[in-house]
Amino acid sequence: MTTDMDIALSAELDPIVDVAAGLGLDAKDIIPHGWTKAKVPIDVLDRAAENATDGRLILVTAMSPTPAGEGKTTTSIGLADGLNELARSRPEVGQAVLALREPSMGPVFGMKGGAAGGGYAQVVPMEDINLHFTGDFAAIAAANNLAATMLDNHIHFGNDLDVDPRRIHIRRVVDLNDRALRGVVVGLGGINGGVPREDAFDIVVASEVMAVFCLATSLKDLKERLGRIVLAHSRAREPITVADIGAAGAMTALLRNALAPNLVQSLEHSPAFIHGGPFANIAHGCNSLLATKAGLALGDWVVTEAGFGADLGAEKFLDIKCRTAGIWPSAVVVVATLRALKYHGGVDVKDVNDTDVDAVLEGMSNLELHCRNLREIYGLTPVVCFNRFPTDTDEEMRAAIDHLQSIGVAAVESTHWADGGKGALALAEAVVDAATGSDGGGESGGRYSYELDRPLEEKIRTIAQRIYQAADVDLPAKVKRKLRQFTEEGYGDAPICVAKTQYSLSTDGSLRGAPTGHIIEVKDVRLSAGAGFVVVIAGDIMTMPGLPREPSALKIDVTEDGNMTGLF
Repeated sequence: MTTDMDIALSAELDPIVDVAAGLGLDAKDIIPHGWTKAKVPIDVLDRAAENATDGRLILVTAMSPTPAGEGKTTTSIGLADGLNELARSRPEVGQAVLALREPSMGPVFGMKGGAAGGGYAQVVPMEDINLHFTGDFAAIAAANNLAATMLDNHIHFGNDLDVDPRRIHIRRVVDLNDRALRGVVVGLGGINGGVPREDAFDIVVASEVMAVFCLATSLKDLKERLGRIVLAHSRAREPITVADIGAAGAMTALLRNALAPNLVQSLEHSPAFIHGGPFANIAHGCNSLLATKAGLALGDWVVTEAGFGADLGAEKFLDIKCRTAGIWPSAVVVVATLRALKYHGGVDVKDVNDTDVDAVLEGMSNLELHCRNLREIYGLTPVVCFNRFPTDTDEEMRAAIDHLQSIGVAAVESTHWADGGKGALALAEAVVDAATGSDGGGESGGRYSYELDRPLEEKIRTIAQRIYQAADVDLPAKVKRKLRQFTEEGYGDAPICVAKTQYSLSTDGSLRGAPTGHIIEVKDVRLSAGAGFVVVIAGDIMTMPGLPREPSALKIDVTEDGNMTGLF
């Protein structure tokens, strides 16, 4: 059987200088990492933005994900290739550019395998993208760990800021799944070994440095945001920041080169900026703002995605990233599958490949709610893309598309996994129609689900009731105290970043469809002052994953001639 890895390795890639030339960039405007990857310096992007007419931004999100998988990244790549295929017969369409997250090596070696698309809708070189790529994640880990080290060093040499060792918030990070690091004890090296205390590690993508990195607009902004990260509190309960311990400059130095977006290509040579990758739960789950703006400055269309379903990914993309950046999508693609509809219609995951039209229609409640939120709350035009699988039947597909069209939602099927850009032509045409129609893009400047000047508690409740259809939120006394503390410290106008299960609109992953009247139980809240939002922990959220019983790493190998196998 031909694998994604086989397809990727057999592809003929254009030299990266040619990909850059297609965007109007000279060879001197990029920093090559080999002949298939490059970084584009920020000053080059700034110059391009001065002379560019911004492209149209297309957000790719999804219905609530299922264990069967829906293929959101694959669809994003297929759509970009489809738009560029459409432009060959309709030159006025213009060029499409991708802006995607970098994969974390934790999931790559754990459960998920590669994360560079699949089939004939991939970004390449996929083996590099999935592993060390251009070293961005290593730089982010080093910057985070430097801050932790300098805080411990400050405590060791006198503790002039009176840091309370019981109230240290920063954790060290590593870009691998390792459950043994969820709880550790540090400082056991005797009098010169630091202050003994319980601690823990996070995976790199869960760090606040990653979130800061992906929202920064320049080196200056990056340094200022890093400086605002709250590392700990003093015994007097005063926040102690990166700036307070003097680490912002050195952290910025570590991240200076990494901050430039990475340029690669799809199998069909569509340019792709792949840069940054914050967790879609604990953070906002989007690629870097600089990569998105690079695409907007250099392309006519920018296809980007947000993590998980629209309740988590699209909400954070719109309420956090777009509000921060002053950008707004022209249309939204909601990825769905017949398998996911059947799952949300009550079918067991092992049976979702069996034909069941009634279950397809029963599961529509979940998809409809996501589309309704996008239209009624954010004023955006959704286009549903059914990512077609070999087990799908024409009868089921027709029933699904007819149902959506009957309620005024555009819906198409797409075969980009099997057919590349040509398989996504119908999707591309639907997106162009939605983005350029009379209601394309919704209201100018964006329409958000809550206003920033409202109290933190009210913003949490608004998201729960408007986006999740919850009856209310349960905020324990300790959570309310922390929200009051954040407000007193000057963070009351921050947006909200909810961390909950991706598998349900509720906080119970077993509740499928579109449950109503449930209670969102908030277990904790955390301040991400550098990123500029308050994280709301609603459920059991893991910031250091573990490996499964049979991790993907068992299948990954390298042949004698140096080719990688088993990555995906």
